[in-house]
Amino acid sequence: MGRPLDLANPRTFNEKLQWLKLYNRNPLYTTLVDKVAAKKWATEKLGEQYIIKTLGVWSRFDDIDFNKLPNQFVLKCNHDSGSYVICKDKKKLDLAQAKAKLDGGLKRNFYYKFREWPYKNVPPRIIAEEYMADKNGVLVDYKFACFHGQVDNVMVCLDRHINDVKFYFFDRDWNLKRLNVRGKNAPEGFTIPKPPCMDEMFDIATKLSEGIPFVRVDLFECDGKIYFGEMTFFPDSGFDANLLPETDLYFGQMIDLDKVARR
Repeated sequence: MGRPLDLANPRTFNEKLQWLKLYNRNPLYTTLVDKVAAKKWATEKLGEQYIIKTLGVWSRFDDIDFNKLPNQFVLKCNHDSGSYVICKDKKKLDLAQAKAKLDGGLKRNFYYKFREWPYKNVPPRIIAEEYMADKNGVLVDYKFACFHGQVDNVMVCLDRHINDVKFYFFDRDWNLKRLNVRGKNAPEGFTIPKPPCMDEMFDIATKLSEGIPFVRVDLFECDGKIYFGEMTFFPDSGFDANLLPETDLYFGQMIDLDKVARR
């Protein structure tokens, strides 16, 4: 990050995430980073209508019976980030390539990369989920920054499908928050359409983040329906050099370490 880490008096968001890695070891977090266990937990919190359908769970790639899967689906490892395969046409799926990617993921303990301890003891598995896309063939994701159970903002991620992803931050009243370079440079009065279900999404993020010093709650919206995505405790593992300095301080000020129980 180009500067010393001050764990004795952390001030920035990135510094406090490192502190939380070391001292806020709530065993619930291991459940919440496990993509299989987290879906069960979210189902109990929200109800099945908010959960993307699970098509199967396996400990080995070779145990997957692809004949029983639909034409479109998503495969991903439950215990890390980035090990996934999106299948839009089963006839065109390169099984050897998919196996290599997911087998590699199963062998990797994500904890050892940046010491995000919740991942350390997650049993590695492969989960298959229903492929999701809206009427335009895309799936917009919304990432809610939650501090001590209060949602400060949502980051809207646009145009992933054309590899030109754009990020904008909005508060609950749908005012643009100029927290990144794109938002800071946006013209006065800039906005994007607010999804009709956005208020409910803020309520869901509030409910799921209760009692947690910081967590990013990822949700999807598909043709007016809301779906649970995942919970992220350490965005960029607390090494996000792209954060504006003022945003790093702003987010850091919202994490009150005096309220955090050391474990």
